[in-house]
Amino acid sequence: MELGNGVSLDLHEKDGEIPHEHYAFLVGEAEFDEIFARIVARKVPHWADPGKRRSKQINHDDGGRGVYFGHPEGYLLEIITKPYGSS
Repeated sequence: MELGNGVSLDLHEKDGEIPHEHYAFLVGEAEFDEIFARIVARKVPHWADPGKRRSKQINHDDGGRGVYFGHPEGYLLEIITKPYGSS
């Protein structure tokens, strides 16, 4: 998966069970709006919390915005506009 600034997230094949992981991406306010609009338009399930209790919501943790959404392989992805603990 190619990301901005020449960054890529590379996944590879592995034998056996792979534990599900959580990946968080720090993005700007405008990028959050663009990504979140695609999540909503494509009807991707999303939550305000990693426990998936607050469906179809975003959070305002650390004075920013954040949302969790699932990857087809079972990973939990997150976009946030403020780093953890920054408030």
